Order: sequence, then C-alpha cells, then structure tokens
Amino acid sequence: MTMKRKLRWGQQRGSTAEALAAEAERHLVVSAEPTKTQRIWGEGFGLLATRALQIIIVLVLTGAIVWGMHALTTVVIPLLLALIFASTFSPVMRWLRARGVADALATVMVLLGIVVILAGIAWLIVWAVQDQWDDLSSQAQDGFAQVLDWVKTLPFAPDSAQIADWRDSVVDFLTSSQFGSGALAGVGAVTNFVTGLVLMVVVLFFFLKDGPRIWEFVLRPFSGEALARARRAGDKTVSTLGSYVRGTAAVAAVDAIGIGIGLLILQVPLALPLAVLVFVLAFIPLVGATVAGILAALVALVANGPLSAVLVVGVVVLVNQLEGNFLQPVLMGRTLKLHALVILLALTIGTVTGGILGAVLAVPIAAVAWGIIQVWDGPGLPAKWARAR
Repeated sequence: MTMKRKLRWGQQRGSTAEALAAEAERHLVVSAEPTKTQRIWGEGFGLLATRALQIIIVLVLTGAIVWGMHALTTVVIPLLLALIFASTFSPVMRWLRARGVADALATVMVLLGIVVILAGIAWLIVWAVQDQWDDLSSQAQDGFAQVLDWVKTLPFAPDSAQIADWRDSVVDFLTSSQFGSGALAGVGAVTNFVTGLVLMVVVLFFFLKDGPRIWEFVLRPFSGEALARARRAGDKTVSTLGSYVRGTAAVAAVDAIGIGIGLLILQVPLALPLAVLVFVLAFIPLVGATVAGILAALVALVANGPLSAVLVVGVVVLVNQLEGNFLQPVLMGRTLKLHALVILLALTIGTVTGGILGAVLAVPIAAVAWGIIQVWDGPGLPAKWARAR
C-alpha cells in the first residue's frame, strides 16, 4: 500500500469514526428528551399521584404486618418478650461466659434467676393485696358511695329509679348466658396465656444459649454494606432494649420506694399495695405514673380527707420530678429519651393494637426504631433525613 493510499484510508476511517460519533451523540440527545409519559408523571399532579401511590403501598404493607402480628399474638408476643429478657440479661451471660461457665449452665442459671425475679414480683403483688383485701374492698365501697352521693348533687344527676335500673341491668348481665360465654372466653384466654408463657420460656432459653449463633444465621443473606447495617441494627436493638428495661426497672423501684415512704408517713391505708402498683405501672410511661398517683390520692381522700389527698399528690409530683430530671438521664441515658408526643402516640397505637401488653411494649419498640435510625448510615451516623442541620 503506497503512502497516498494509506493517507486516504486513514482520512476515510477518521471521517467514518466522526460520523459514528455524531450519530451516537444525536441518538443520545434524542433519547435524553423526556417522553410524553415521563412529562405527564413529572408534572405536579403526576408527582402527587406517585407520592400518594407510594404512601398507599406503605400503609397497606404496614396494615398487613400489623394484622399478621395481631393474628399471631400467641407467637409474636412471646418472641418479643423473650427478646427483651434476653437483651436485658445479656451482660450477665457475657460475664458468666468470660469466667469460663459453660453456655448451658449459664443459660440455666440466668433463666432460673429470671423466673425467681418474676415469681417474687408476682408473689409480692398477691401478698400485698391479699393481706389488706378487706380494707381494700371497704375503701372501694366507701369511695363508690361517696361518688354516688356527689353525683346526686349534680343538676343532671340520675334519680334513684335510674340507678336501680342500672344495677338490675348489671345483675341480669352477670346471670345471663352472654356472661357465661364471656367466662368461657376467659378460660380460652388463660389457655393462650399459659401456652404463650411456655413458648416464651423455651424461646428465651435458646436466645440466651445460642443468641449469637442464631443472629449469625439470620445475617447470612446479607453482604457488604447491607451486612454492616444489619449488624449495627442488631447491636443497637439489643443494647437499647437492655438499657431501657434495666433503667425502667431501676426508676420504677425508686418511684415505688419514694411514694411508698410518703404514703407511710402520711398514714395512708394500703401503702404497700399502692407502692407495688406504682412499680408495675411505671413500665407504662406518662400514663402509668398518672394512674398510680390518682389511685393513691383517691385512697387518701376516702381514708384521711382532702388535705391528705393533696399531700399525696405533692409526694407523687415530687417523685416524678426527681425521676424525670435526675434518674432517667443517669440510669437510661439521653440517647433513649423520646419526645413526649412520640411516647403518647406509641402508647396509643400499642394500646389499640395490643391492649395493656401493647402499651407496655410500644415504647421500647419505638426506642429501638429510633436507635436503628441513629446508626443507619454508620456508627453514630443517623439516616440523612434524621441528621441535625
């Protein structure tokens, strides 16, 4: 091939390459132009419809999950309780393993400890109430009589005939077949409770003994950044649940002791049962302390008069201020502190979906969700939308 032919061939090749590049650029420009469908869905109403469809899909999925959990309450609740207890006592398991205790033996020891603690609390509640049951019933009757006397003074108060009709309706209901079917339903509830309790103990045993291995099995489908995120979420769940339950138990014990001492000083009847009730209700934030304070004030009102009731309210408020400003920040940490509105919404949703047990579990679940958001993009790095600006 002569030099001229090589030069012409190179020029032709260059021109062909330039033509191909120009054609590709033209096709790229044409393809970059939005289609009619893209223009329609990219306008204001199209974006609104897209967001509305996304919200509907999320709500449907959320509703399906809630319905499934509600339908499988006998399984879901024991699993959640077992996870909470396992997270609470995970430091004890680590301490025993670090000292060479076998996994099976450490699990049995911790499980027996949990059973003893729960049985002790239940026995204390039963003993406190049973020991003063006569006083409790008489105080309740006196309080009910005082309420009826006060209602009769109202301008729209029912007359004696209406009160008698209401009482007869209650008696008829108690002696009807409908109440009998309700009693049978109560027997079924007791059976479900026993089944759930046995399931919780079994699941708790395996969580305590093989928790790390079970978690590694759950993480098998993940890899890369998804695996790191799942590990952070799991660690945050365990630490949040454990810290929440241990801190709440400590705060509840201090509240019960403080209010119990105040009731004893003021010589309010049923001081010990009320103190135990304060401890139990303290696991329901906001609402629990309020209900316990109202009950204590009512007992003091019936037994000792208005001044004693006012003093009891003062004691309850003082203890609650001590709890909110000192105990919770020290024992539970600022990271677990949720806004009061979030707690109220969580309590409402939990109560509607799961009753009293749902109200108890709602706040720790909300704390776990917020804790996972705080480590979503890395250790100490929240999700983008949750970062402070």
